[in-house]
Amino acid sequence: MVKEVTEKANINPFVPYPATLTGVVDLTPDVRLFTLELDKPEDEFDYKPGQFAFVSAYGVGESPFGITSVVHRKEGLQFAVRKVGTVTNALHQMEPGTKTGVRGPFGNFFPLDEYKGKNIIIIGGGIGFAPLRPVINTILDKRKDYGDVLIFNGARSPADLCFKSEFDVWAKSPKTRVELTVDAGDENWKGRVALIPDVVTELAPSSKNAIAIICGPPIMIKFTLTRLKDLGFGDDQIVTTLEGKMKCGLGKCFRCNVGEKYVCRDGPVFTFAQISGFIEQF
Repeated sequence: MVKEVTEKANINPFVPYPATLTGVVDLTPDVRLFTLELDKPEDEFDYKPGQFAFVSAYGVGESPFGITSVVHRKEGLQFAVRKVGTVTNALHQMEPGTKTGVRGPFGNFFPLDEYKGKNIIIIGGGIGFAPLRPVINTILDKRKDYGDVLIFNGARSPADLCFKSEFDVWAKSPKTRVELTVDAGDENWKGRVALIPDVVTELAPSSKNAIAIICGPPIMIKFTLTRLKDLGFGDDQIVTTLEGKMKCGLGKCFRCNVGEKYVCRDGPVFTFAQISGFIEQF
């Protein structure tokens, strides 16, 4: 997939596209949604849900992030960035109008065309929900192509739930259900207080004609996988993205391996049938 993107764009994959930050929205106390526009409209940046790109903070460095927007909505390139290190701190200090760079897109993607006609269970935790947002929006924009959609979104606290402004929109879509949960509530929280794996067990989605897509902290993925297996989901029915292990994006540094798989070369999207023997490396 990397080779195809590089040849199509006919550019050096190590050179970022010049871009401008056009919007910043606070999603949580430490996560912001950044919207970028490429400075040259003729530059091709065609991407699909699940792919990622590197965003530059000039003079500081770059880091990889899953793309949270979808091409057909033409809302610019969007990335949810959690402030956790040198580059992300620099990005959080940027204001609209700041010049930046985008390198990519890289990696494979969620094969949503293959999921048409199936029921979709989407399970995300914290910032891990970011790469699931384009999956949800793509499915809901083509709602008749898919069966029932069940969305689990969990976080440590109510303040840490990402994309709160979109929950009602998703829930109002036909045959779509949104279930929220937090590890610990506050004085204003009226919803569920429970861990994601426990909520999956409680609601027990059927594995019949279904695909489960998971992204979140490794410990959440590990225990949610166990609960889904208990419900009859096969390894080929469970899909995840390991973008958090991404390094160079081109398979050159050999630092993103999971067993014999390299995340940037073979992923970041995998079925658990592909990586089931390497679950402990998450």
